[in-house]
Amino acid sequence: AARRGLAIVAEFVDQGVSGARDQRPELDRLMVGARQRAFDLVLVYRFDRFARGVRHLVTALDEFQALGIEFVSYSESLDTSTPMGRAMFSIIAALAELERDIIVERSVEGQRRARARGKHVGRPRRQIDAAHVLRLRVEGRSLRAIARATGASRTVITRVVRERGAA
Repeated sequence: AARRGLAIVAEFVDQGVSGARDQRPELDRLMVGARQRAFDLVLVYRFDRFARGVRHLVTALDEFQALGIEFVSYSESLDTSTPMGRAMFSIIAALAELERDIIVERSVEGQRRARARGKHVGRPRRQIDAAHVLRLRVEGRSLRAIARATGASRTVITRVVRERGAA
């Protein structure tokens, strides 16, 4: 921003939120600022930090264009104020989406292979005293009440009741 002589109006950084999501707190705040015309340029370090999907990127860029807001990606040296910049942006965004889809595909395949080898995929199962849960259920307590009494989630209690009987 300093090299281009730009005044920074605000920074929008979503910490710990997947870039794949179209709805993110800071992204939503940025879009509100854009609609209020609080700035006339959005500068990102890399465009894949802004949007991972072509659909989301194109939608946002269309909205920026309608609002008269330029979009600049520092790393890729792309500027949507030019026709060439807009075309290159779409091509690179398509490649970023392809990369993400390949990662997801590999992850799903790895999980499938692990399950086929008998490995548990996901969080470790919570250990709970099944006999105590079943006694509370026989007493007529609801799944929610048992969950509160044991400190486990209702999902865990439901699983124990289904697997051990006394539904």
